[in-house]
Amino acid sequence: MTYYTGSITAVPTNNKRQYEEHLVAAWAMLEPLGATRMVEGWGVDVQRGKVNDLFGAVRAKDDESIVYGWIEWPDQASADAAWQKMQEDPASHPMPDMPFDGSRAIFGGFNPILVAGTDRGVGYIQGFALAVPERNQSRYLDMARGAWDEAFGPRGCLGMVEAWGVDVPRGKQTDFYRATLAEDGEVPVVGWTLWPDKATCDAAARAMEADMEGQEFPEMPFDGMRMMWGGFELLFDSAR
Repeated sequence: MTYYTGSITAVPTNNKRQYEEHLVAAWAMLEPLGATRMVEGWGVDVQRGKVNDLFGAVRAKDDESIVYGWIEWPDQASADAAWQKMQEDPASHPMPDMPFDGSRAIFGGFNPILVAGTDRGVGYIQGFALAVPERNQSRYLDMARGAWDEAFGPRGCLGMVEAWGVDVPRGKQTDFYRATLAEDGEVPVVGWTLWPDKATCDAAARAMEADMEGQEFPEMPFDGMRMMWGGFELLFDSAR
């Protein structure tokens, strides 16, 4: 089963070019260790939330931008083996210089529970992070399928992924649990919708808002007030 290492990072906005170079070097190290793809998006429309948001998730400073990304692996065993090799023999797998504060980045391992459409030809990403009660996984999956079939897919969205946290570490400063204000019994979840460009995504959002006008919002299998999201222009895709 495909497995993802998902991450959210705060990068000094002026270091965008250096960060791109960092990604190229990181992929050159990760691919020989078994990674099958790496995708990163640069925040251009990241929402501020009333309760929490992606800026707070990584304690972003005023001069930093949010980056949302994932590394794809054939399965969790491949990912675990790769990280273990890097830890056991760091001299043979040196991490490239990081033009950002890595201690504030958040990351974790996620199993996909829904993969719809295609992940090719992407120019724009909407990335999400939230906490879902573990007991509500099937209800959450049903909701996600309905969203793809009835809302996203028909309005130009290329693809959609929902991934359930299975190996999400606790951090010293930041982590997915703190970011989503996860309560006991809740699991960090990440998801992303993939679009050809921002204009298509924005038009779809306006259409969905118009469709919902005057209607009662459906009951959600999670606390939507703690859901974080943002729009990201494609920065790096190892498949290109």
